[in-house]
Amino acid sequence: MYRLGYVFFLAIVAALGGLLFGYDTAVISGTIDQVVAQYQLSVQMEGWYVGCALIGSIFGVAIAGMMSDKLGRRPTMLISAVLFTASAVGCALTPSFTFLVAARIIGGIGIGIVSIVAPIYISEISITRYRGQMVSLYQLAVTVGFLAAYFINYLLLNNAHSAHYTSPLLEQLMVTEVWRGMLGMETLPAAFFFLIIFFIPESPRWLIVKGRDERAAGILSRIYTTADAVAAQVAETKSTIANEVKSEWRALLRPGILKAVIIGSAIAILGQFMGVNAVLYYGPSIFKDAGFSDPLFAQVLVGIVNTLTTVIAMFIIDRVGRKKLIYYGVSSMIVCLVAIAVYFQWHEQLGLSYVFMLVFFLLYVFSTAISISAVVFVLLSEMYPNNVRGLAMSIAGLALWIGTYLIGQLTPWMLSSLTPAGTFLLFAVMCVPYVLIMWRCVPETAGMSLEDIERYWTKKK
Repeated sequence: MYRLGYVFFLAIVAALGGLLFGYDTAVISGTIDQVVAQYQLSVQMEGWYVGCALIGSIFGVAIAGMMSDKLGRRPTMLISAVLFTASAVGCALTPSFTFLVAARIIGGIGIGIVSIVAPIYISEISITRYRGQMVSLYQLAVTVGFLAAYFINYLLLNNAHSAHYTSPLLEQLMVTEVWRGMLGMETLPAAFFFLIIFFIPESPRWLIVKGRDERAAGILSRIYTTADAVAAQVAETKSTIANEVKSEWRALLRPGILKAVIIGSAIAILGQFMGVNAVLYYGPSIFKDAGFSDPLFAQVLVGIVNTLTTVIAMFIIDRVGRKKLIYYGVSSMIVCLVAIAVYFQWHEQLGLSYVFMLVFFLLYVFSTAISISAVVFVLLSEMYPNNVRGLAMSIAGLALWIGTYLIGQLTPWMLSSLTPAGTFLLFAVMCVPYVLIMWRCVPETAGMSLEDIERYWTKKK
């Protein structure tokens, strides 16, 4: 009844935006010490170096929904690819710290845009039965981007210790200021993402919302094998938008929809205060404080566990359900965070080795990857109506990136003022309201069509 291979191809292409998201987000962890030393940055400026891209991300998500609803999902992804490419080149060739920050902000705008539009696109072209799995491809690509960044950082740093190049530019990029090479490597996947987007069509649901039924039916005919299935999908989508409020902002205030937006924003921002991004941005610094001799290698292990676990999550998210993954995963996260806090506070008195810390750290990454990281973009991409999906997800995404910025900016201060033990205990406490909201306020969306989810919020029969 449908061509699953073609749909997965579309989902994989859109998910490549997640790879760029992951690389751009994680590559910063291997450059912090070098950039701080080269530009003599204070703790506050170190936080600004990490957090400046997140300012761009906040701006990106603020405009992404309106852009994708107005221009289409595909053109919006093209714009994000251009921004990623410009940022990577700018970071590699920057003449000053100010220029470096500007280039990172441009990349951050790309991150913000793609973090909204890619999951929306995947959700809208997906088959209901496989939607969780397909949107999880985006999160898998994010984790592959993390791993690629950690691995490239590790290889380039080791190469810089022994390599020598006759070209002054290569010598600067790969040896004397190797952080430039780390940031600049993003140029290759960004250019590939830009080119391959031309091989995918626009979202048929977006086209139906815009009244372009004939073109949408043509695209749906590549997904579904029968004319009846195409007609049924067009009719179902049209039935949910027939009586919609035309003003997108007014539509957000409809009974049920506003509730969904508030709940989505709450789980988006709370998820950032559970330690995930502190690990991604400051993992090497945390491992260094814990006594590890090779913190970048430890961060590579984090990336491997994160990626492999996301593969597992992708295959079980539609079978187990979104909510059960959250319950099991976040419960395990709390245990791991408390154990890490115990290590930092009393490892000498208790005779705990760094192996204890590494085991619980990697278990924490496993628990995160199989629960909140796997579920958040799936939920946000499917819980809003067709005609305001981009705008509503932008609001939730804005909350997510505000939380991410605060964590990126505040983590150095928390690690020094609250101590690592106090910081990880705070993360553990923040897990509790997240689970309560998921339990009391969020429906299990596995197996529901996007139109059925909309009917749940608006209480339509």
